[in-house]
Amino acid sequence: MKADLRYDPVIGLEVHVELNTTSKMFCACRADVFGAPPNTYVCPVCLGMPGTLPVINAQAVRFTVMTGLALHCQIQTHSVFARKNYFYPDLPKGYQISQYELPLCTDGWLEVETSAGVRRVGIVRVHLEEDTGKLIHVGEHSLVDLNRAGVPLMEIVTRPDMHSAEEAYALVTHLRQIVRYLGVSSGDMEKGAMRCEVNLSLRPQGSQELGTKVEIKNLNSFRSVRNAIAYEIERQTRLLEAGTQITQVTMGWDETAEVTRPQRSKEEAHDYRYFPEPDLPPLALESAWVERVRQELPELPYAKRARFVAEYGLSEYDATVLVEDRAVADYFEDVVRCAQPSVHAKLVANWVSGEFFRMMRETGTPIHEVRIRPDDLARLIALVANNTLNQTAAKQVFGVMWQTGRAPEVIVQELDLGQISDREQLAALVTRVLAENAEAVASFRAGKATALRFLIGQVMKATRGRANPQLVEMLLREQLGEEQ
Repeated sequence: MKADLRYDPVIGLEVHVELNTTSKMFCACRADVFGAPPNTYVCPVCLGMPGTLPVINAQAVRFTVMTGLALHCQIQTHSVFARKNYFYPDLPKGYQISQYELPLCTDGWLEVETSAGVRRVGIVRVHLEEDTGKLIHVGEHSLVDLNRAGVPLMEIVTRPDMHSAEEAYALVTHLRQIVRYLGVSSGDMEKGAMRCEVNLSLRPQGSQELGTKVEIKNLNSFRSVRNAIAYEIERQTRLLEAGTQITQVTMGWDETAEVTRPQRSKEEAHDYRYFPEPDLPPLALESAWVERVRQELPELPYAKRARFVAEYGLSEYDATVLVEDRAVADYFEDVVRCAQPSVHAKLVANWVSGEFFRMMRETGTPIHEVRIRPDDLARLIALVANNTLNQTAAKQVFGVMWQTGRAPEVIVQELDLGQISDREQLAALVTRVLAENAEAVASFRAGKATALRFLIGQVMKATRGRANPQLVEMLLREQLGEEQ
C-alpha cells in the first residue's frame, strides 16, 4: 500500500540579486567587483570596524522599489533595517545588515508560463540587504575575498506555490528577464549576480499539510535550479516510501555528481537574533516618490510581447524571441520605424531573429557592440523587398555590413550585386541555358521536377547570383512551355 503512495512537491524560492549600483550598500566602496584583485575594494565601513557608521544607498532603495512594483507588490513607506547575527569567515562584521520584520516590498505576484499553462506565484517580500564576501578553497586551506562584502543585495522570497522543477525554472528565468529589463541587475548567474535557494517539501497527494522543509543553498545556474529540485524530489520520495522521516536540513548541490549533500541543520529566525540596526534610522519613503518611480517603469516583457503581436502582427513565438532581451527588442523597433511603411514588420522580425541572431551567436557579439545601425538594416531589408537584391546577395551584403558597419547601398555598388530583373536580358540568358542543357530539358519534360531547379541554378550561376529567381523560374516555364 505504501509503495502506491504519491507525493506532491511544494516549492518556494529565495532569489538573491546583486544590484547595479556604483557603490556598496552602506559605504562608498565600488560595487562592481567581479574579477578585481582580492580585497582591493574594502573600507572600514564594509569591514565593520568599530566606530564606523553605515549610510543607506539611495539607488539601491530605488532599484528595490522598481522591482517590487514590477512584481505587483505593496510598497511599504516605512521599513527598518536589522542586524542578522551569525558567524562565518566571509562575514567580516559577524552580522549582516538586512531587513526582517519590516521589508520594503510585500504581497506581490508573478505569472509564469509552463507546459501546464500559466501559473501565478505569490511573492512574500522583496527586501534589501548587503552581500557577504567570498571563500576560495585551495587544497586544505580556505582564502577569503571581502570585495563582495557590502554589495547591495536584493532578496525576492516567493510563496510555496510551485509544484515542479519546471515551474521553478520558469520563475527564476522570468525574474532574471525582469531585473534586466528594469536595468537593476545583470542577472548573470555565472558571475554570482543572481543566486537562488530552494525550499522544498513533499506531502501526500490531496493533503493540505506541509511536509518537512529542506533548503538547497546557493544554486548559481538555471540548470542547477532545475536539476537540484528534480533530484531532491526523487531523494525525498525514496525516503518517504521507505518509511524514513525527512530531516529539516540545509543541503548543497554537487554540480559534478548531480546530487544534494547535507551542509548543516536548518536555522530558524530566532537563531539569527534579529534586532533593529542601531546605526540606521527607519527608512521612510514618500508616497508621491513611489508613484513617480511607478510611472517611470519601462514596458515589461509580457506587456511588450502582447503589444508586438497586436501592433506588428507577429506570432506569439516571434514576439517571445524578440522581447527576450530589452536591447534587442528596442533595436527591432528602431529598424521597424526606419523601414515602415515600405517593409512589413514581419520581414524585419525574420531578419533580426534569423541572420542577425545567427551572426550574434557565431561572433559572440553582444547587441550593444553590433556595428549595423537600425536605419542601415532597414534599407537593406527594403532592397530585398523591392527586388533590388535577392536573398543570397542580401546575406552577402549583410556580412560585410556586420564587419564594417558600412551602408548597404555602398556595398551593393562596390560588389556589383544589384539584382537583375530586366525581362529581356534574362529571357535571352534563359534561352541560352536551355540550349546548353538539353538533357535537363528532356528530364523536365519527362516529369522530373528537380530538373527545373537545376536550370534555375544554371541561370543564377551565369549571373553570379544576381538574377531575380522568381522571374527566372517564370521565364523558364514560359520557354519550356513554348517549345513543347
